[in-house]
Amino acid sequence: MSTSPGVLPRKLAKRVRRLDAAKAIELASRLGYAARGLVYLGLGSIVLLAALDLTPRAKGAKALMRAWADWPLGGVLIGGIGAGLAGFAAWRVLQAVFDADHHGRSLKAWAVRIGQAISGLVYGGLALSAFELLDELEDVGEVDEEQKAHHTAGTILHLPYGDTLLIAAGVVVIAFGIGNVVQGLVQDFGKRLNCDERTCRRVAPLAKVGYGARGLASLPLGVFLVTAGVEARAGEARSWGGALQALEGQPFGNAALCLVAAGLIAFGLFGLVEARYRRIRPPPEVTP
Repeated sequence: MSTSPGVLPRKLAKRVRRLDAAKAIELASRLGYAARGLVYLGLGSIVLLAALDLTPRAKGAKALMRAWADWPLGGVLIGGIGAGLAGFAAWRVLQAVFDADHHGRSLKAWAVRIGQAISGLVYGGLALSAFELLDELEDVGEVDEEQKAHHTAGTILHLPYGDTLLIAAGVVVIAFGIGNVVQGLVQDFGKRLNCDERTCRRVAPLAKVGYGARGLASLPLGVFLVTAGVEARAGEARSWGGALQALEGQPFGNAALCLVAAGLIAFGLFGLVEARYRRIRPPPEVTP
């Protein structure tokens, strides 16, 4: 069977374009995992310092980036983190919409993909915050996360069924936390990595501890949101850092906060591992 002279070059060009798109998606995703890892390393370090009374209170990711703004080349770091998180958010969309991880269409698979979609929205918002912060570096000040949390909760409460929306948001956060704890207990994280068995066996505990700690760290935030909705009081809402600070005030709170901090640092380290070894297979639907 003869082949038209123009067919082979067209097929070759199509394969090159597909390869370029796949490589670009893989690079953006790996930078995203690295950026997420650095954010959680920073968060875990600040939570640990707060638990040891070496810094006034725990902070969230936005406050962390504002603190980075005071570093030499802080703007470059924030810009890089923002770009990486944007790439990670895009990868989450591909995972959720096109099932890039091949979870399938079972009920469990859909739950995982919905979680990935929510994760993409969260990290996309955080990336946007990083880019917005670059425009404000000349007058960066201490961010009042609690005031912003109260304002946001108050705005929601003024909406129709606002109390129900706050309760629903809190339930979602609590479900996310419980899901992370369960994932840390039962998930085989080595299957996600393209590395030898010995390396996978060594780094998997980082993921198990990290996912469990991230889940536990999310639960107080969800409880405060539910409380704010039930009592219809915006003042009951807390930021992520504020919720952890409330945990510190409980009996054995400092010890609990130290454990959460160690877990968040482990999660950050696993993010860097994923940046190197994660299996990333861009779906054919987005590679022309």
